[in-house]
Amino acid sequence: MEISNKENILQSIITKAWEDKAFKTQLLTNPKEAIEDFTGQAINLPEGKQLIVTDQTNESVIYINIPTEPNMESLELSEEQLEAVAGGNPVAPLLDDTFQDLMDLLSGKDGR
Repeated sequence: MEISNKENILQSIITKAWEDKAFKTQLLTNPKEAIEDFTGQAINLPEGKQLIVTDQTNESVIYINIPTEPNMESLELSEEQLEAVAGGNPVAPLLDDTFQDLMDLLSGKDGR
């Protein structure tokens, strides 16, 4: 399975947080600014949306993230999402559009 540019960027952010305590602190307190500083790209969150980063490095705790429930009536899959489902990833098409927009911004797919 090929790793996409956005997955590489996300992994780079995580790795930097593991290695640099000051970056991790900034990522937790002001994630938008920390990611913009790290990537050199502006993140324009949709109105009413916020970006939250949670520290899940405590090995004695199991974390479960409950995503927004998808609106199945208006769910239309892109070619990329259809390929992900066909490849066995049942969660890919259910990712919130805002998360996908953030990943597109980080991977340069927003035209910048």
